[in-house]
Amino acid sequence: MTRQIPRIMTVAGIISDIDDDRSESVCSDISSSSVQHDRLIIVANQLPIKAHRKTDGSRGYTFSWDENSLLLQLKDGLGDEDIDVIYVGCLKEDIHPNEQDEVSQTLLETFKCVPTFLPPELFTRFYHGFCKQHLWPLFHYMLPLSPDLGGRFNRSLWQAYVSVNKIFADRIMEVINPEDDFVWIHDYHLMVLPTFLRKRFNRVKLGFFLHSPFPSSEIYKTLPVRDELLRALLNSDLIGFHTFDYARHFLSCCSRLLGISYESKRGYISLEYYGRTVTIKILPVGIHMNQLQSVLNLPETESKVSELVNQFQNQGKTMLLGVDDLDIFKGISLKLLAMEQLLIQHPEWQGKVVLVQIANPARGTGKDVKEVKTESYSTVKRINATFGRPGYDPVILIDEPLKFYERVAYYVVAECCLVTAVRDGMNLIPYEYVISRQGNERLDKVLGLQPSTPKKSMLVVSEFIGCSPSLSGAIRVNPWNIDAVADAMDCALELSEAEKQLRHEKHYKYVSSHDVGYWAHSFFQDLERTCKDHVRRRCWGIGFGLSFRVVALDLNFRKLSMEHIVSAYKRTTTRAILLDYDGTLMPQSSIDKSPSSKTIEMLNTLCRDKNNMVFVVSAKSRETLAEWFDDCDKLGLAAEHGCFLRLKRDEEWETCVQIEECGWKQNARPVMTLYTETTDGSTIEDKETAMVWSYEDADPDFGTCQAKELLDHLESVLANEPVTVKRGQSCVEVKPQGVSKGLVAKRLLTTMHDRGMIPDFVLCIGDDRSDEDMFEVITSSVASGELISPKAEVFACTVGNKPSKAKYYLDDTVEIGRLMQGLASVSEQSVNVFAFE
Repeated sequence: MTRQIPRIMTVAGIISDIDDDRSESVCSDISSSSVQHDRLIIVANQLPIKAHRKTDGSRGYTFSWDENSLLLQLKDGLGDEDIDVIYVGCLKEDIHPNEQDEVSQTLLETFKCVPTFLPPELFTRFYHGFCKQHLWPLFHYMLPLSPDLGGRFNRSLWQAYVSVNKIFADRIMEVINPEDDFVWIHDYHLMVLPTFLRKRFNRVKLGFFLHSPFPSSEIYKTLPVRDELLRALLNSDLIGFHTFDYARHFLSCCSRLLGISYESKRGYISLEYYGRTVTIKILPVGIHMNQLQSVLNLPETESKVSELVNQFQNQGKTMLLGVDDLDIFKGISLKLLAMEQLLIQHPEWQGKVVLVQIANPARGTGKDVKEVKTESYSTVKRINATFGRPGYDPVILIDEPLKFYERVAYYVVAECCLVTAVRDGMNLIPYEYVISRQGNERLDKVLGLQPSTPKKSMLVVSEFIGCSPSLSGAIRVNPWNIDAVADAMDCALELSEAEKQLRHEKHYKYVSSHDVGYWAHSFFQDLERTCKDHVRRRCWGIGFGLSFRVVALDLNFRKLSMEHIVSAYKRTTTRAILLDYDGTLMPQSSIDKSPSSKTIEMLNTLCRDKNNMVFVVSAKSRETLAEWFDDCDKLGLAAEHGCFLRLKRDEEWETCVQIEECGWKQNARPVMTLYTETTDGSTIEDKETAMVWSYEDADPDFGTCQAKELLDHLESVLANEPVTVKRGQSCVEVKPQGVSKGLVAKRLLTTMHDRGMIPDFVLCIGDDRSDEDMFEVITSSVASGELISPKAEVFACTVGNKPSKAKYYLDDTVEIGRLMQGLASVSEQSVNVFAFE
C-alpha cells in the first residue's frame, strides 16, 4: 500500500485558551520512528534535489541530492539522530501536471521532500519578476530611478509574489504538526510566508533567515509594500542575518516605520511585537568542511592542480584569483580596472602576475547581465592587448561552467583571492579559498611544499560583503576606489611570507570552526529557546490580510473587559480611582495637552458619585493642572509625579516629600541646554521641583542615542545632589529623590483608611514606567490587607500590551475613554436615582 502525503485533518479556529492547541493537531506519518524526535521543516525557493528525466525511454524522472545545496549541508549541524528534516520547495525542472502526483510521492517517501509546483507563468512573474527585478536590486541598494535601473514597482508582480508564498503555505500545512514541529524559512523569496503560517497556526515555531543584505532604512522606505514585508517578518519567532549591519538596518526600519524599539538582554537582541518576543540572530553562514576536504582529496583535483602549477608557477607567474557570478553587483569590471591600474602603477609585475577571473553564469536574466558580460569582455581584451606579450596574458577570463573540483584547484594554486563585490549578502568564496589553501599532504607534494611548511593565503575583500567582518586578516577595500584596490593587490603580493602565514592561520581557525553545521546548530538552538514559552501564552489573531498579527499574553495578563469592570463597579460601594493623565486620558501624540470638555464632564460625573474618590496623576506642574481642572471641584490632583498633592479644588496643595532647595538646576540646565542645541526637535520643561528633557519630536534613533548620553552626563554632574535621573517615554527627567506615583496611591488609600473607608473597588490606569510604582503599591496593599479589603475588586491596568506589574491592559487612550465613559454612565444613573429618592 502506497503512502499518501499527509493531509490536514482539522482547522484551527481563534485560539483563546491554552487547551485549544489540541485543535491544531495534524495527521502526519512522515516519521515512522517510534522515538519522538524534533521535526524541522526547512522551506526555501528551491529543494536540494537534482531532477533528470529518464533517458532509457521510460517516462518519469530520476532524483538525487544536490550536494552543493546549503539546505542539505546544514543538516550536519542538526544531527540526524535527534531531528527529522523535511524540505519544502520548488524543483528546478518544470514537471508536467500529469506527473506531479507521482513525483510528489517519490520525493516524499525517498527524500522527505515536499515539492511546490508553480505554473510557469506565475513562477516567471514571481521569481524573474518581483524577486529578481525588484526585491533583489533594492536589497542591493539599487533604486529604480529610471526603468533601466532596477524594476519599477509593479502591483501584479507583487500579487504573484504573495500568491506563491500562499501556495508554499498550503504545502507546509499538508505536513506540519504545529504543536511540535519547527519551521525554518530561507531568504527573500518567501518573506510574507510567516504571516500565512502564523494566521493558520498562532503558536507555530517559526524561524526566518535572510541570506541577502538588508538595506538601510533610507533605501527600504522606498518600497511601496514596506510595512507588509516588515510585519510579515515580525510574525517569525527568530529572524537571522549574516551581519550586525543588516540586523541594524532591519531594527531601524522597525523603529522608524512601525514605532517598535528593540532591547538587548543577556546577549540577545529582541523586539516586543504585540506581546510576542521576536529575537534577532546575527551569525554568518559557513561552508561544508567535509565536502570541501573530500574534493581536495580527489585525484581529479590533484591532477588539475598539477596542470595549473605547470601553467603558472613553473612559468614564473603568480596567480591572482577572482570567482564571481556574472551580475552587476559582483564588481567584476571594477576588479579588472584595478588589475589594469596595478600593471600601470607597478610595471615590475608585468609578465609576472596573472588575474584568473572565473565568471559563473548569472542567476537572473535581463539587459544588465548582458551589459556586464560585454563590458567584462571588452576590458579583458583591452588589458591583454596593452600589457600582453607572447606566452603571457595578464587576464584570463573563464566564463564556461567549471566543475567544483576544478574551481578548488584554482583556489589551491592562487597566491591571493580577490572578492570586490559592490554589495553581496555573504559570499563564501573567501572561506572556500582559505580551506583549499590549507590543502593536504598529496597537494603539498604537487606544490613542492614540505609537510612542515606553514600554509599561507591572502585575501582582498570588499567592505560591502557579508563575510568581510569575520575575516579580520583580510585587506579590506572600497571596490569603487580603483587605486585603493590596485594598492591592496600590490600589498598582498609584497607582504612577507611570515605575515601571510599568520593571516592564513587566523582565518583557517575561524572558518574551520564556524562551518555550516555550527551555523545551523546555533540557529536551531536559539529557535528552540525563543519558542519554549509558546505554551504558556494565550494567543489570538488580529488584523486582515498581510496586516495580520498575533497577540500573545501571559496567562495572568488579560484585556480588561468592559462587562467585567462595570459589573464589579455596580456591586461595590467604596471606590478608589487613580488615573494617569499623559498617555492615558490624553494621547501622547496630541499637541494640545489640555483636557477636552468631554473628559472634564466624565471626571465630574465620577466625582459626584459619593462612593468614589478620584485622583488624576500627572507629570505636569501644579499650576497647569489647577488651571486645566478648575471646573472639577471634587477631583484629587497629583502634580509632578506625586511631589504635590491636592484632595479637592478648595484645599491647599500639600508636599509629599521633603523638598530641598533646587540649586541642582544650575548644574543640570546647562547640560540639558547643550543637548537641546545639538538635538533638533528636543525641548526642556522646567518644573517647580523637576526638569525634563523631551525628544519625542526628534529623530527617534538620534534622540535615543542622545538620551543615553544625557542620562550618563546628568548622573555624573548630579551625583552628590538629592535627586534621581530617570529615562521616561521619549524623555529624561531629573526629580527629587523619593518622589514617585506610588506615593499618590499610598496617600489616597491612607486618606480613605483614616476616614473609615476601606475600598472594595480599586481602579488604577497608567501607561509608562512611572505608573508601575502605583501598580506595585496597590498589589502590595491587597496582599497585606491593610488599606484595601481582601475581597476588593482590584483593576490595575496598563495602556498597551507590554510587560507590566498590572494584571490588565487596554490597547489605547480611545479604549480608556470608552471604559471611563461607561463607568461615568453607571455613576450618573445611581446619582439620578438617589436624587429622585
